[in-house]
Amino acid sequence: MTQSQLQEHFDTFYEDIFIEISTKYGEIEAMNICENLGDHLLGNVYIRFSSEEEAGIAVEALNQRFYSGRPLYAELSPVTEFREACCRQNENGECTKGGFCNFMHPKEPTPKLKKDLFAAQREMSQRGSNSRPTAYEAVATTTVLWDQLQILIIVFLIT
Repeated sequence: MTQSQLQEHFDTFYEDIFIEISTKYGEIEAMNICENLGDHLLGNVYIRFSSEEEAGIAVEALNQRFYSGRPLYAELSPVTEFREACCRQNENGECTKGGFCNFMHPKEPTPKLKKDLFAAQREMSQRGSNSRPTAYEAVATTTVLWDQLQILIIVFLIT
């Protein structure tokens, strides 16, 4: 698979998770998906909600859900800022531990997708939850490589 195809698959996964979570559980302040290979980080999705109440509701509901036939495991995290958990060396392209680093190596969606999703979320919030903006109407249903991971969703609380 080419890098372009891998990015396309990842973008589909990112969009699917973002839309599902933001439309059902609350406003997403930030979302990171690890590309680390270590067992304790592989497949982890980190979401920071705008309120503690939304985070709690999401954790409770997501622990009853499946994604691509696999159970989701959600828990709250005391960490309130992604920056603290991310590998600074990786940000500079200098991490010598690669995918087995103990700090997050977030995989980024294409900038346009990320911008569009957060803009659509803002628009939906301004218009009210009964009407969804166009960017939310086409949720991809393609099975992607990322679907094969056991997904742990860690919800960050805003303090």
